[in-house]
Amino acid sequence: MGLHGVGASARDEHPEADDDEQTPGAGRPDAASAPTAIAVDTASVATAPAASAPAHARGPVGTRLDTWWTGLLSTPRRRALWTWGGPIAVTLLAAVLRFWNLGHPQAIVFDETYYVKDAWTLLANGYESAWPEGADQDFARGDTDVFSDDPSYVVHPPLGKWMIGLGMALFGADSAFWWRASTALAGTVAVFLMTLAGRRLFRSTLVAVIAGLLLAIDGNAIVMSRVALLDNWVMLFCLLGFWFVLLDRDGTESRLRARIEAVRSGGGHPHWGPVIWTRPWLVAAGVAFGAATAVKWSGLYFVAAFGIYLVLVDAMARRRAGLPFWIEGALFRQAPATFVLLVPVAFVVYLASWTGWLVTDGGYYRNWADEAGNAATGFWSWVPLPLQSLWHYHQAAYGYHVGVHSPHPWQANPLTWPIAWRPTNMYFASTDDGSGGCGQAECWSSIMGIPNPIIWWAATLATAYLVYRFARYREWTSGAILVGVAAGYLPWLMYLGRTVFQFYTIAYEPFVLLALAAVLGIVLGHPGDARWRRQQGIASVAVFLGVAIAVSVFFYPLWSAMPVTPEFRQLHFWLPRWG
Repeated sequence: MGLHGVGASARDEHPEADDDEQTPGAGRPDAASAPTAIAVDTASVATAPAASAPAHARGPVGTRLDTWWTGLLSTPRRRALWTWGGPIAVTLLAAVLRFWNLGHPQAIVFDETYYVKDAWTLLANGYESAWPEGADQDFARGDTDVFSDDPSYVVHPPLGKWMIGLGMALFGADSAFWWRASTALAGTVAVFLMTLAGRRLFRSTLVAVIAGLLLAIDGNAIVMSRVALLDNWVMLFCLLGFWFVLLDRDGTESRLRARIEAVRSGGGHPHWGPVIWTRPWLVAAGVAFGAATAVKWSGLYFVAAFGIYLVLVDAMARRRAGLPFWIEGALFRQAPATFVLLVPVAFVVYLASWTGWLVTDGGYYRNWADEAGNAATGFWSWVPLPLQSLWHYHQAAYGYHVGVHSPHPWQANPLTWPIAWRPTNMYFASTDDGSGGCGQAECWSSIMGIPNPIIWWAATLATAYLVYRFARYREWTSGAILVGVAAGYLPWLMYLGRTVFQFYTIAYEPFVLLALAAVLGIVLGHPGDARWRRQQGIASVAVFLGVAIAVSVFFYPLWSAMPVTPEFRQLHFWLPRWG
């Protein structure tokens, strides 16, 4: 079987089609369904024998639930209500889980010691400034102005700290709620974005809502939304960029086909094909991925991965359009335009995030190039001195990043991330005088970044399964999801000796959860499936989601610093390295 396309499908030609109008399980990325199978020709598409047999030969199909669902969505108004109501419902659930009691604990936890205080000094000075010893306790008590004007050496770009500072800029830093509020909002918005991306991928509101639900109730996503760290912002911007890539993918192929048909109808021959410059969603993706990079440099991998992905998508689109020189057209005509619309835009956004450092003169290394012997000579002497200083800052920060090998009690080797072997304990407090609120004399409170194990382990298996499906069926949905997983995870395998943590997985968690949603969509089946198969599929997905929700309820106290007894806390340590 030859490769027909990275993203080809019958549904791509008619993106307005939505099987949700007929069944809650339609639109899943199943190789047995022509709209989502990628192959050279009709004969090579893996089609279930039952799907091609007459109904009377196959026996009963579908379920009464399918009939009820079809009737429920029988009017445009009801379909619109479901299309938007489902995503909004899981987004509201996410908001409750992230904002409830967000101000507890009223203390700087884990790496908030860097990012919250840096955000506050960015608002005051335009650059990260130094704090005296014991400032964490002072800050938590409301004494937030004990910082100096001296610069602090930081190794991450400023945008994530500017975003953390939004709540404090509006309402002050006296309450932990406000220094965490914008991060919680980012985690909530990400759930809604997840449903939008899921709908683009699967053409099914139900599978999209399942994807959003998985992100809404997972422990890693909840914890990273309830503490003011940078990584949740990387996740949000990368997911936003992915959604823009999906929008660009749909629109660009339509424009390509229209341009090619126009040439052919005029009697010409398109040869390599036209260059498509009208790609607003690609520019938007550049903005989003640039913003991710302006939070943490790991966003660069998403720029590179999806840039390459878009070149491959364009090559396959040109092949499907019948262009004889589709490879040459993709590489030598469209790829340079794709680069211009994506990479410089991302760079401009990244550079803009340093505006506070550039327009002030107190930041760390801000005047490095002004010192004798530091300024560039020769070819690079034209570069403005502030930018030369900024480049030196980046060299120093990169040296720090690749050299971080200090042991930490909660560090986690990237090889163990897929099984969540060592989640991060971000906060712990205990009381033994009966005042803790757990109903016993001794109470413990924790914020532990333990993913929902049912969801996380299933998502790991689902991701591996999508690798098989993409290799076997060339499904564009599997390919797009796996690009996101690869961009977020594989680069860390180059730094196995670095001090890193399990919570870094939040950057690519939406993609592994989309992989899980894709597999759940396959399990759900289609109303045209045999009744027994359809009933088993619906029951299996319902049981899985029910168990996942119950596990989230069980773990939520450890995600939100609720006081519990030591015995109850111990029940959550399912693997030996969790405690």
